[in-house]
Amino acid sequence: MSDMLDPITLGDLLRVASAPDYDRWEGQIRRTGGCADPIHLTGWVLHKDRTTGETLHHYSTATEPGGRLRLACGNRRASRCPACAWTYAGDTYHLIRAGLAGDDRRDIPGTVRDHPRVFATLTAPSFGPVHNRPERGVCRCGVRHAPDAPELGTALDPGTYDYAGAVLFNNHAGELWQRFTNRLRREIAARAGLTQRELGEVCRVSYGKVAEFQKRGAIHFHAVLRIDGPDGPDTAPPTWASVRLLAEAIRAAAAHSYTSVSVPGADGQPARTFRWGRQLDVRPVKAFGDGSDITEQAVASYVAKYATKAAETTGTPDRRIGELAELDRHQVPDHTRRLIEACKQLDPLYPDRRLWAWAHMLGFRGHFSSKSRRYSTTLGALRQARADYRAAEEQAALGREVSAPDTVLVLADWQYGGHGHTPGESALAATIHRDLQLNRETAREALRAEGSTA
Repeated sequence: MSDMLDPITLGDLLRVASAPDYDRWEGQIRRTGGCADPIHLTGWVLHKDRTTGETLHHYSTATEPGGRLRLACGNRRASRCPACAWTYAGDTYHLIRAGLAGDDRRDIPGTVRDHPRVFATLTAPSFGPVHNRPERGVCRCGVRHAPDAPELGTALDPGTYDYAGAVLFNNHAGELWQRFTNRLRREIAARAGLTQRELGEVCRVSYGKVAEFQKRGAIHFHAVLRIDGPDGPDTAPPTWASVRLLAEAIRAAAAHSYTSVSVPGADGQPARTFRWGRQLDVRPVKAFGDGSDITEQAVASYVAKYATKAAETTGTPDRRIGELAELDRHQVPDHTRRLIEACKQLDPLYPDRRLWAWAHMLGFRGHFSSKSRRYSTTLGALRQARADYRAAEEQAALGREVSAPDTVLVLADWQYGGHGHTPGESALAATIHRDLQLNRETAREALRAEGSTA
């Protein structure tokens, strides 16, 4: 690592590594997973017995390196923090896979594997021709672009590309998804010969989905959709429910005129009606693949990948934009700049849509990762399980329980103390993250090998 570092970073790294409290600093960074931009807190917490007044536990950041406690930033963008993005992707993987294969620890039975389920991708419509890389032949511009060519996804003719339509579609994509799921239930009921009320008495539709930005800056959705019994994954779906019926209903719902969102015209802007794009992919999910089908493992991994990739918005800043002049500082690409400028121009025309507030997301204001209530566990439950595990470790180290709410009074005072690393700390944190990731991947492969030989 030292061969690749500049002298300033190398000097700072040696300073950090030789400090007497380095072990404590490394412990903090390992707890964040090697976070690239940790939040710094200063303060203290005190646990006292409510009855006796005895101090059970006292912690202060005064004894920490630099007098600060470092916490993970939680940013989902891998370009900003690979460690936190990796943790988020892992949580999403477990959430999606639990809804496909079951999870006894989270009260999701393994029989959910027998329920009809598919993996669907719904795309955005066209807003004008863009540079692409077809499987055969060349782009419309006459060039065979490289896979990582920067012009991929950008407009062939920026003068005619509908940038306003693109950001308005992104802005209304969440509502379009809601109308799709409403119509989907109607399509399933029609195929089963039932009314919507009767359908609710015999089954329910569950889903888990993520949003992703295509290279052109338009949102599309990847979703696992499943038919359950009336009480969710604990109950079997009706005998007429099948993968084929579900797939047909999805295609019909996506193409139906009800599944659309109308946007009125305003001050020179035409009225628009948004629908899903023509590219709709619906594939069954198999428990075990034969090389032609997608498996539970593959779907969960795919969705987890896009849970963090979705946040990478084709070169935009990762926070709200104050003024257009900031785009120069962030070196925003021209195609993305035009989309952001469209948000700025449209904002006063559609004030309730808050387009400028969400310009850094190219107008999209929905949740990148969402699910129906009964699909599986929640991200909050997964994070709480991790927090409980760490709390149990701390209590074991202290040799006593310090968090019982009925008998313990907790006093605390915390202040924000900044964020980030020095250059040397950043290099060390990146190394720690890579080590942790390698160790976890090695352990995962060992478990897979053990399972295949069992």
